[in-house]
Amino acid sequence: MENISFKDILYVSDGKTRRADIVVENGYIARITDKEEVTSSGLTASSPEECLLLPGIIDEHVHSREPGLTHKGDLDSETHAAAAGGVTTIMDMPNVVPQTTNLETLAERFELGAAHAFVNYTFYFGATNSNAHLLPQLDPTQIPAVKLFMGSSTGGMLVDRGEALRAVFEQSPLPIMTHCEDTDIITANMRQAVAAYGEDPDVRHHPEIRSREACIKSSELAVRLARETGARLHIAHVTTAEELALAAEASPLHPAQITLEACVPHLLFCDEDYERLGTRIKCNPAVKSRTDREALRRALTDGRILTIATDHAPHLPSEKQGGCKRAASGMPMVQFSLVAMMELVEQGILSRERLVQLMCHNPATLFGIRQRGFIREGMHADLVLLRRQPWTLTDDQIVSRCGWSPLEGQTFSWKVEQTYCNGRLIYNKGIFAEGNEHARQLRFDR
Repeated sequence: MENISFKDILYVSDGKTRRADIVVENGYIARITDKEEVTSSGLTASSPEECLLLPGIIDEHVHSREPGLTHKGDLDSETHAAAAGGVTTIMDMPNVVPQTTNLETLAERFELGAAHAFVNYTFYFGATNSNAHLLPQLDPTQIPAVKLFMGSSTGGMLVDRGEALRAVFEQSPLPIMTHCEDTDIITANMRQAVAAYGEDPDVRHHPEIRSREACIKSSELAVRLARETGARLHIAHVTTAEELALAAEASPLHPAQITLEACVPHLLFCDEDYERLGTRIKCNPAVKSRTDREALRRALTDGRILTIATDHAPHLPSEKQGGCKRAASGMPMVQFSLVAMMELVEQGILSRERLVQLMCHNPATLFGIRQRGFIREGMHADLVLLRRQPWTLTDDQIVSRCGWSPLEGQTFSWKVEQTYCNGRLIYNKGIFAEGNEHARQLRFDR
């Protein structure tokens, strides 16, 4: 790989923004020559052409749809979308076809990753009602975590038997990432909604059906099982203010045992947006109230939220037709997560240093990702160059195979100009590099 030099560049890492010269050699950050620290106010007053260099974004929650669902996306299409958004690492979910719930399908997915992924990749192992005995056989240097669906969602991987849930928490040598929604509550709410509003209730009722109570009850159960078994728990896509308080109080002597992920849709949207965007913002768990969204945003800066991800879940427009029953849940987000979160920085909701901590540093530290997530000497050169340049999203800019975004028409203040993966320039002003030899399977230090 050719060597790369950034001269007099502003970079964000380790809680600071600094101006420096940075040299990349053989895929690694070889030298950083710091010159000065730059404050947020100094950047705001700078030229409209100002650039920022960040660590490549690590998206710990992605559905690439490969294998089995490739009509709506695959590893190639969705990791190209990731690269266009400054995401250099994806961690892919197990609810594909066939599901990643045994050692054979896991090995097959890593083969697919090596063949097709355009950025760094890894795959979760999915828990079921009957596979807890396989968990001790997982290689902790290759697998980030066990994904556990404690509520019905896409893919039919619900673990709903008490003894099976406890077995997962007792047997897993890896962190457990949970989707927390109580299925009995959702089923009862759907029955009532159908009786009141018809067979396929309008999407505005989605947060009533997949309710806050369903999320809170399931998260309470997950926290209780983690405390009783000592398992390491990461609750995915929290959506309610109550869950934030639950996690904060769950284990005061060992706060790192139980952590929370917030996903971009729940930070951007609230239930008022169903009127405007309809099923485009239908996802599981549901986008909830403005009060919940504001609570999540506050939790980005007070330590209760550890990571930001996307739950990137592409569906074809035809699959998003209908209401609460018929329309598919999920939305494509990986290409625009960074620029969308930079808008929250522009609004003063969080600092750019905190954004980098939530989207780069903390995912790397939480899962023990080897030599990634920071701009430091000796790290893999996974980097994204942002330029302050207002632009408006149109459908012709969308790389994801599904071809749409709930953010179409929005104007952003920052644009992803270049993305580097392991020292190779893979995305440059709309142009992608050829091949995928630069992409690497993640390794974990535990």
